[in-house]
Amino acid sequence: MPRPITQRPITLLALLLATGLAACAQPGREARLASNSASRIASDAAGTAPPVVVQAPTDPSDPLEASNRRVLDFNLRLDDAVLRPVAVVYRDSLGNWTRTRIRNLLANLNEPTAAANSLLQGRPQEAATTALRFVFNSTAGLGGMFDLEQFGGPPRARRDFGETLHVWGLPDGPYLMVPVLGPSNPRELTGSIADGFMNPINYLIPVGANLGRGAVEGVDTRERNIETLDEIRTGSLDVYARLRSLWQQHRDAELGRTTAGAIDVLDDPGATPR
Repeated sequence: MPRPITQRPITLLALLLATGLAACAQPGREARLASNSASRIASDAAGTAPPVVVQAPTDPSDPLEASNRRVLDFNLRLDDAVLRPVAVVYRDSLGNWTRTRIRNLLANLNEPTAAANSLLQGRPQEAATTALRFVFNSTAGLGGMFDLEQFGGPPRARRDFGETLHVWGLPDGPYLMVPVLGPSNPRELTGSIADGFMNPINYLIPVGANLGRGAVEGVDTRERNIETLDEIRTGSLDVYARLRSLWQQHRDAELGRTTAGAIDVLDDPGATPR
């Protein structure tokens, strides 16, 4: 049974590295291509121009589906050529213990952003707890490599500016598939960018170190989702629709808009044979 999609990190590179897979091997899509080819042949024989076939969106929240699918095709090629191979090498080169230490350290560097968003969402007590957590894990946890929550330390509160904008009443906007970065929407994309500017740690370390940190976060997220995304690609009637559905379900759960538990990677209410 494949693992569920892991919690949304928040560097953008990680989100799409983890979900930049796609729909180039869809049976329905192949049928449409074959049909279009036949139409062109018949039109050429008759000496007329082939009709332009415009595919209607399959989801009201995704009016940009045609262009989004093309972006996902690009993400698929990039993933096959670079992202997945790098994630496999990362897993094979470093043991689980070492990868966990790296993951904890990177997560600890994002705690100031979580604290700021808790405050902006009107959760001052949670913001104070997150700040305390950052201090404890940065000192007794050796820079955050060890999460003291398992020993009774302050719990983690996963907050981001996309969620803050939701709390303030900003609507989602249309679904977007962002090159390299993956599933998003205008509010979440804006929130992810804002989170980078909100973290004071980003101003204390060199630009190169920040870029390297983002790359490692992306590789780590891609490594944790190797089996999950492989299953989505090989077991879906429509990979694009499945990714869209799973991302939307996952984000709805993070925003408290659903009472559903962990999302099953096999659950695909948005995918329909085409």
